[in-house]
Amino acid sequence: MLILAFFLGHWYLSVLMQTFFLHRYAAHQMFTMSPGWEKFFYVLTFIGQGSSFLSPRAYGIMHRLHHAHADTEHDPHSPEYSKNLFDMMWKTRIFYNDILNNRDSIPARFKKGVPNWEWMERLGDRWPVRLAWGTAYTLFYIQFATSPWLFLLLPVHFLMGPVHGAIINWYAHRYGYTNFELADTAKNLLPFDFLMMGESYHNNHHKFGGRPNFGGFRWHEFDPAYPLIRLLDRVGVLKLRLGRDEAYM
Repeated sequence: MLILAFFLGHWYLSVLMQTFFLHRYAAHQMFTMSPGWEKFFYVLTFIGQGSSFLSPRAYGIMHRLHHAHADTEHDPHSPEYSKNLFDMMWKTRIFYNDILNNRDSIPARFKKGVPNWEWMERLGDRWPVRLAWGTAYTLFYIQFATSPWLFLLLPVHFLMGPVHGAIINWYAHRYGYTNFELADTAKNLLPFDFLMMGESYHNNHHKFGGRPNFGGFRWHEFDPAYPLIRLLDRVGVLKLRLGRDEAYM
């Protein structure tokens, strides 16, 4: 039970920080926050993703390109231009690393306003740090695993951030249902998104890219991250940029 609790805790904290901080904040700027809170969530993302820490800056830029060029040859991660899931993940890795190491030629408009705490970005990407996280996960399993089969979960821990991204970028462009006709293949992967904290409502999100609530178009579409965002807005941790999107509340 302890291993299961650890796995679920890692899964949900990682996916929460990916959808809340990397996706809705870094990429889409759906809300603002002070520099102090931004650093706090940088650290929480580092803890939540651990060995698979994703740079908020690189993620934000790459995801903006995904929306601008979805399912075209310029999309950083499209199933339409990949042989299989692993081919897509490898291409995404190359694209991500080019942004991370400033080897890209991406127009400046895609980089405007993305968070960039350089010290934390460098720390999270260092291989000794990634290996230290992986070692900590392994030692925890050695201490508490009650069956050898549980060690099969370790690769998911090591690659938690990319695993979450791959689930949506691959499967939510191939399987699911649609609420809206789009120029791309984005679909709502799950009718009730208890696994991905709202990220599975991909068709909704591609239709309304600035809408902070990814669900809500059908009775069963509940976005678990949105109430948390509303709470943080009310207590002053962040400020939602609703504007004309007030109707989406």
